[in-house]
Amino acid sequence: MDTLIERAADIRLLVLDVDGVLTDGRLYFTARGEEMKCFHVRDGAGIVQLLRGGLQVAVISGRDSRAVERRMGELGVTWIRQGVEDKLTALRELLDILGLTIQNVACMGDDCADLPLLETARLAISVPDAHPSAKSRAHFVTQAPGGQGAVREACDLILESQSRLTLPRRDIDK
Repeated sequence: MDTLIERAADIRLLVLDVDGVLTDGRLYFTARGEEMKCFHVRDGAGIVQLLRGGLQVAVISGRDSRAVERRMGELGVTWIRQGVEDKLTALRELLDILGLTIQNVACMGDDCADLPLLETARLAISVPDAHPSAKSRAHFVTQAPGGQGAVREACDLILESQSRLTLPRRDIDK
């Protein structure tokens, strides 16, 4: 059985759910019925670091949200699929476009709609406040809850795993 570090070392694409992963899962609406979402800045920083490291990031969500489009646009995430009923089909289509295999994919989800992705991905990640079915399929459960830095933990795990395997450690104090 592969270790968590070995699984993370193979990742070239991180697929994220939105509600409950990039956000705390609560839905906010203004008096005019406009939806609002709250994103954590550390999650954004982790996403940017992955992108700068040459990895791909995608969002696959069952809901549509202009706030998601805007935030992901700010971060440089171009692979955004919203209003998706069958997340696994959306992932397979994306893999064909990117020329990747499921062995290169980490998926992060928190509920039943994410189970097909979590069951298929090389690295399945969930949050501590996820539905038990999602947590039970995860190779890694973050310490931070959804919307509160959990995505940053996943990004750090992937980046650290890959630097350990490809770059020698240097003692900067010497």
